[in-house]
Amino acid sequence: MFDIQEIRSQFSILDREVNGKPLVYLDNAATSQKPNSVLEVCHAYYTELNANVHRGIHTLSQLATEEMELSRRKIQKFINAEHDFEVIFTKGTTEGLNLIAYILTQKLQKDDEIIISYLEHHSNIVPWQMLCERTGARLRVIPIDENGVLQLDYLDQYLSEKTKVVSVNQVSNALGIVNPIEEIIAKTRKNSDAYIVIDGAQSAPHFDIDVQKMDCDFFVFSGHKMYAPMGTGILYGKREILEALPPFHGGGEMIATCSFEGTTYAGLPFKYEAGTPNVGGNIALGAAVDFMNRVGRENIQNHENALLEYAQRQLLEIEGLKVYGEKAKRTGVVSFNLEGVGIASDVGMILDKMGIAVRTGHHCTQPIMSFFNIAGTVRASFAVYNTFEEIDRLVEGVKKAQRMLG
Repeated sequence: MFDIQEIRSQFSILDREVNGKPLVYLDNAATSQKPNSVLEVCHAYYTELNANVHRGIHTLSQLATEEMELSRRKIQKFINAEHDFEVIFTKGTTEGLNLIAYILTQKLQKDDEIIISYLEHHSNIVPWQMLCERTGARLRVIPIDENGVLQLDYLDQYLSEKTKVVSVNQVSNALGIVNPIEEIIAKTRKNSDAYIVIDGAQSAPHFDIDVQKMDCDFFVFSGHKMYAPMGTGILYGKREILEALPPFHGGGEMIATCSFEGTTYAGLPFKYEAGTPNVGGNIALGAAVDFMNRVGRENIQNHENALLEYAQRQLLEIEGLKVYGEKAKRTGVVSFNLEGVGIASDVGMILDKMGIAVRTGHHCTQPIMSFFNIAGTVRASFAVYNTFEEIDRLVEGVKKAQRMLG
């Protein structure tokens, strides 16, 4: 049974008011709220277990280690990785993408090519630009059409023996468009030996992830967008690839032996986990996986898709409102503007006065905004705890903003 009120009761923050109005939180693509079960795990770590992991024989260190490694195994199952040591703890998607771009430096040379898409977050653009600057490689970009859909004919044209990396998101954070990852991976495998990187920041919170079936080389996502604390994330990489590539950071934990004459590196996953990890956050990420599994990922997906369909239908009844990517397959996000309202943030401020939290601006996707010749959008994004009544309040708020700003 999917009981929305029971689910909402697990998120204490949803009981608060903003500007004297009940909170309607529709900024989940930026970060989701955290259920009490996750917050309790964070609190329990710091009040009952607080110790560094992997480095002590004392009881607290051993217990903390067991809990963090249990979390790693939960995440392994969550994404269906073959091995738990293919799951690397990071600070989030951005760090994961930068890590990959850095460790691939020695694999690229002048005139090699990296393919990304027009739909990428800046975090899946800038690290590759930096890699191109280091190596002399070139960046190629799959364009989009007027609906925001990738034009994959260009991928066919771009793929060659020069292609060393193909890195695309599974879901656009700005528009919510679901990209045809399976088709992109199949085309890449057929026509090149490129490393395939998937940005799953906006897909992991919304539907099942199976990295083995997907057959990507790397998959990255953030914990804070899927009910876990900020500063948590995961890099998945295939065992043989991670073993062959160099480390990212140097320091404690990632060594086998260290002397002034030289250092040898530890095996996976520790080779890529230098320094003291976010132990409490990493354990809580496992608790967030537990929460999603209890609710059921199919239930989450069905509920959020129903919210999206309802929100788009209601919003499009407002004369002069444009939804970007309206005709594309999407999940979790409706991104829109009002005709005659020049600044999306003005709409966002009016909504905030009504207790409604949305995101406004370019959403770290300036190329998308340039394509549509706009400065930004109003973005409402959904999570499992959102309701149809909250969407009704959003629609009424947008209508009020239109009256005030039109």
